[in-house]
Amino acid sequence: MSCLKLDLHDIFNKGKEIDKALNDIIQQAVNKKIDIVEIIPGKGTGQLKKKVIRFLNEPNIKNCYSRYKTDNINFGKIYVYFNHKKLEKK
Repeated sequence: MSCLKLDLHDIFNKGKEIDKALNDIIQQAVNKKIDIVEIIPGKGTGQLKKKVIRFLNEPNIKNCYSRYKTDNINFGKIYVYFNHKKLEKK
């Protein structure tokens, strides 16, 4: 199982860089057929996590992955799962 990790701590306050990093990691996962992307927005106030979830729910992005889940134990992580066989049929 292949996995990519994106830690947003260093760019938490740079909106355009966050959008670019999120787009890049999703595209990389699709192109390389990665199974899971782990996004780490950190704990903080929760605003960055909300931004990531809004990004993941955008229709053009939602079509790229199968599902996502937040980590109930570690509040500061989001896992995005890809089912490339299913996505290829779309």
